[in-house]
Amino acid sequence: MVTLGRRTFLQLIPGAAIAASGVRVGWAAEPLRVGSILSVTGPAAFLGEDMKAGLQLAVDEINAAGGINGRPIAWTFYDAESQTQKAISATRRLISQDKVEVIVSGGNMSGIALAMAPMAEAAKIPFISSEGALAIVTPVADRKWVFKSTVDDEDVLERIADYFDKKKIKKVALLADSSGFGQGAVTQMKKVAPRRNLDVMYETFDPADTDMLPQLTRIRDGGADAIICWTVTPAGVVFIKQAQQLGLDKKTLIHSYGFVSAHYMNLAGDAAKSILLASLKLPVGDQLSDSDPLKAGILKLFKNYQARFNRQASLYAAESYDAAMLAKEALIKVNGDVSKLPQGLEQIKNFAGTSGEFTFSPEKHSGLSKKDIVLVNWRDGRFNLVDYD
Repeated sequence: MVTLGRRTFLQLIPGAAIAASGVRVGWAAEPLRVGSILSVTGPAAFLGEDMKAGLQLAVDEINAAGGINGRPIAWTFYDAESQTQKAISATRRLISQDKVEVIVSGGNMSGIALAMAPMAEAAKIPFISSEGALAIVTPVADRKWVFKSTVDDEDVLERIADYFDKKKIKKVALLADSSGFGQGAVTQMKKVAPRRNLDVMYETFDPADTDMLPQLTRIRDGGADAIICWTVTPAGVVFIKQAQQLGLDKKTLIHSYGFVSAHYMNLAGDAAKSILLASLKLPVGDQLSDSDPLKAGILKLFKNYQARFNRQASLYAAESYDAAMLAKEALIKVNGDVSKLPQGLEQIKNFAGTSGEFTFSPEKHSGLSKKDIVLVNWRDGRFNLVDYD
């Protein structure tokens, strides 16, 4: 497990004079203790590094603007190393030892966030997950303290189904990995398929697989006109390359929002040209209409992220950045009372973030919707808008 040292932890309160004992000088209120668990090592590291940077940027911006209701954020971070058990141990430490008041981000893997959610619920600590599976926040009756800053897998599948309607595609294959993220999509597709009149065949692979020819051969022989691949792991590159090898690149090939990564597209090489990706708007923010409510915020994030980290902001940085900003917005609504943060989140309507326009309610703890999703492709070293609505 990797944690920020105490010195670094305290330095995340800009402008404060910090005594060696940890006593804060120069702020009118005690720090708001925020904890995060992300995987910056292991298979999910490429997501975690960007999500960690997104949180760092949000903490810096919030503190530079005077904190939240006069309270600076004091941020504690642990690396789950892409392992659920280590994330569980770190969550216990955040709750029992670090005494955090809010948890933002859950390991950048749905399986990890699913393990963390009941722990936060039992401790009555607000948890804003930046991970994807709908089960993280459902049933809401059992997840009163848990919210999500990402789109639901059900909404992504519905958006893909809209595209299939346009292209008159009905016979589909879902190739999902065996993780919580992948199997969450299988669960939701079994709900979406009958109501959208889709004939779906299902195939599964291990996140560490380096060969999908058996699954892809069965899909080819089954006559699917489109294949959806659902993973955040490098196995998704294997899918792209081997689909081309079998001539399936002449079909409609779609990756889920968990694979919207320039790194992965570069690994796929020329084969990436055959792929569509269901994505939130951030990667194509500069291609959006000026009337789009997200465009100004996305361009601001692009500029500030580049200046802070000397690289382009990714979709995953935006998801964690938005999670922190949602916590701020909610606390402002309840006058800084952390015990009422869930009620503050439930009051958020039409909040323009960088990954979507958020609306929560007592019945819905994931704030994005199908309208926040676009289809993009990879051309000329960047993502490009293909299907807007």
